[in-house]
Amino acid sequence: MPWQGRISVNPAVRSGKPCIKGTRITVYDVLEYLAGGMAEDQILGDFPDLTRDDIRAALAFAAARERRLANSVA
Repeated sequence: MPWQGRISVNPAVRSGKPCIKGTRITVYDVLEYLAGGMAEDQILGDFPDLTRDDIRAALAFAAARERRLANSVA
């Protein structure tokens, strides 16, 4: 499933930040945990509502956003 099926933006949830669908966990939160050195298993242990596919969707979302940003500057 592409990231679009797992990431949602709702102005009423976390001030409209992109979140894992059905949760209040933002893409930014997931990326920060990974960047801070947390393993996927640790994240999944701390947030049982998340799945490995949710973590991959957060990474794919960030990559797509970076790609759009890079293309708009070029």
